[in-house]
Amino acid sequence: MSSFSWVAFAANLAWAAVSALVVLLGTFAIALRKGVHRIVDIAWGVAFAAVALATWAASAGEGDPGRRALVTVLTAVWGLRLAVHIARRGRGHGEDPRYDALLSRAPGDRAWYALRMVYLLQAALVWLVSLPVQSASYAPGPLSVLAWAGVLLWAVGLFFEAVGDAQLARFKADPANRGRIMDQGLWRLTRHPNYFGDFCVWWGLYLIACDGGTTPAAVSVISPLTMSALLIKGSGMRLLERHMAGRPGWAAYTARTSGFLPRPPRRDR
Repeated sequence: MSSFSWVAFAANLAWAAVSALVVLLGTFAIALRKGVHRIVDIAWGVAFAAVALATWAASAGEGDPGRRALVTVLTAVWGLRLAVHIARRGRGHGEDPRYDALLSRAPGDRAWYALRMVYLLQAALVWLVSLPVQSASYAPGPLSVLAWAGVLLWAVGLFFEAVGDAQLARFKADPANRGRIMDQGLWRLTRHPNYFGDFCVWWGLYLIACDGGTTPAAVSVISPLTMSALLIKGSGMRLLERHMAGRPGWAAYTARTSGFLPRPPRRDR
């Protein structure tokens, strides 16, 4: 059984950064050619899958093979599912209003501003948030109960994300629902089943990393904390709810439906 190697792990941090940069810079080049920056949302999931695969390759001979394979597969499945979903959702649409609003404030060249404020920032976030995946791949010792608890939490998260996204897509595809608020299925339990799913996925991966018992795994708690902050206070819930605030029925929906953690809806008074 191999022991934890600080030298190998430090080298992997660099490889992970390069992997994220390659994906995001490649996406930036495509976005300039197409004139649409919304495709960076597709690259978000792809970049995590790329980091996981690069880490798996770089960590050959290090850590526990079962844990290496497990975190690689779980991260790639999550990232690629998300990328495919966003690609399908955005097919045929123009620029995302979020990026139009952001780039309208550019103090100089819009492309250079987009590179700094969107693509390079997202590459840095991918590297930071993926720290549990990286540290888990270098952790010695076989998988234990803590790791399987992490897998279970990851599975709950993927269920909420995938099922919630599918339910919302079917709801929007029905012309009879135009102008209505989605309050069915998982959306009865929480206003943001997909964001709650992301939350569970990354805390689950963190538990798998902690199962290895290494110092980097413990320190990588910054990853799920950062993701949680982004989902709840950053570009997730906060912006979406601000956008939805004026829609008919939204106030009643928020009054009876949990904002984040799933629970049965309150009864309408």
